[in-house]
Amino acid sequence: MAKAEAQEAAAGEIISSDPATGREVGRVRKQTPDEVRQAVERSRQVFHMWKTTSFAERRRLVMRAREVILDEMESIAELISAESGKPKGEAIAFEIAPVLDLMQWIARSAEKMLRPRRVGIGLFGLLGRSSRVVYHPLGVVAIIPAWNYPFSIPLGEAVMSLMAGNTVVIKPSELTPLTGVKIGEIFERAGFPNDAVQVVSGAGETGAALVEAAPDKIAFTGSVATGRKIAEAAAKNLTSVVLELGGKDPMIVLADADLEAAANAAVWGAFSNAGQNCASVERLYVHESIAEDLTRRIVEKTGKLKIGPGSDPDVSVGPMSSERQIRIVERHVDDFREAGAEILTGGERRADTLVRMSVASTRTSANCEEASVGTDDLAGGTGDADRSVRAPLIFEPTVIAGATNDMRPMREETFGPTLPICTFVTEEEAIALANDTEFGLTASVWTRDIARGRRIAERIEAGTVCINEHLYTHGIGQTPWGGFKNSGRGRTHGLEGLLELVQPQHIHTNRITLLPDAWWMPYSPTALETFRGFATKFATGSMLKTATLLPQLWKRIKELRRG
Repeated sequence: MAKAEAQEAAAGEIISSDPATGREVGRVRKQTPDEVRQAVERSRQVFHMWKTTSFAERRRLVMRAREVILDEMESIAELISAESGKPKGEAIAFEIAPVLDLMQWIARSAEKMLRPRRVGIGLFGLLGRSSRVVYHPLGVVAIIPAWNYPFSIPLGEAVMSLMAGNTVVIKPSELTPLTGVKIGEIFERAGFPNDAVQVVSGAGETGAALVEAAPDKIAFTGSVATGRKIAEAAAKNLTSVVLELGGKDPMIVLADADLEAAANAAVWGAFSNAGQNCASVERLYVHESIAEDLTRRIVEKTGKLKIGPGSDPDVSVGPMSSERQIRIVERHVDDFREAGAEILTGGERRADTLVRMSVASTRTSANCEEASVGTDDLAGGTGDADRSVRAPLIFEPTVIAGATNDMRPMREETFGPTLPICTFVTEEEAIALANDTEFGLTASVWTRDIARGRRIAERIEAGTVCINEHLYTHGIGQTPWGGFKNSGRGRTHGLEGLLELVQPQHIHTNRITLLPDAWWMPYSPTALETFRGFATKFATGSMLKTATLLPQLWKRIKELRRG
């Protein structure tokens, strides 16, 4: 093959590499915009058949897909680890186990949650009327997930969409394309109809083509900037969207908290998945009376964490996803230093974890979203596929004391293994500090006084607030997931997430047709007087007051019958 032809072939592929070693994991062909549009059209055609399937049949297929995952759990975990860099144990605990739980729950519960329901309509019921709501699937659901949870996010959203009667097109992150392909294979092996679940691989242009193809719903996980672009593009076709756009999640530790539990949770919440969680502890606020003790415990526990490749079962903190992401962390740590905060432990790349990577396959990304920069941005050159760089992608877990909310890294999403600690004096101050952000995804409150914890939790502006827990609630499929403020719009998971995937239809019935409706034409002075009665008596909802309207109502009905 000529050199020009080889370059063209490479341009049509995504090369997936292991961020721990730089080795190539595999290659996936990119879909063209035309192929993406065709995939959406095929999905729409299959939808007309799939929406008529029974809940029992959908349940059977979802549970079969669950068995496929269990059969291949070890190899799936290894693939997730290889593409994302996270430890294999986290791939099982954070991705596979939670989605298996979601699958069995939604398979068994969707029918009940979407069952037609009768709606109370007050005094209209006395007039022989009744109302009920039935739920219809939307059509084609486009799922554009993030790279940090490449298995659990798209698979969970796909299963919920399918149980609601929709078909699905998934556009995986270009940083984890093979995991996306594996999801498609799981549904195929489970026996789902052809094209009920499709995977379209590619970078930003592929995601843009999927949005422009006018699916009936878009579920996106990523950055605020990309979320805005998707919302703007979707608005052209009036496509509704669910957006989960990251966070800057606070952890409040009150003076009466269990410090050992809080310290363990802070370390896990800040450093799991190398801090690349939208629900990570990114800001820790601790009462000044216990700050020294809690900080000491955190530093000690952080120092015991083993760092290295995710394939090592003893490793707790693996590599970050990309050069771009690690540079964000470096910049934020430098900003903390310059602002006067103290780096208590960590704060550097691990120089002993250098890896060799082809520039052509160097991974690039933004916070919790698809890549948007080319390889030239990383290498500073022409992007020649033959040139390589040596770069450590492991950043040390970093504990920072003396942080304040006016420091830039306390306001921007870091999405890396940093734990800045700030002190407070009063409960009111802690709440104000926690809410002083554009984000509002999750938060936690730590106290032995559960009633106090709940009181504080209700005043925190976040979609999920935990008391004496943090981080893991995305793994509880029965509960709604989503944020306040710039952390997103809409919900996934839970009843609220399921209702995002259907459209309600109100069916109203009149069982008494022998008598005319008092509000029908023609109008008259009698009609006007009756309407006044509706406003002043019937609309109160009071049976007694409405009873006094009955003579006027009967007068109006007789008038209409004579007419």
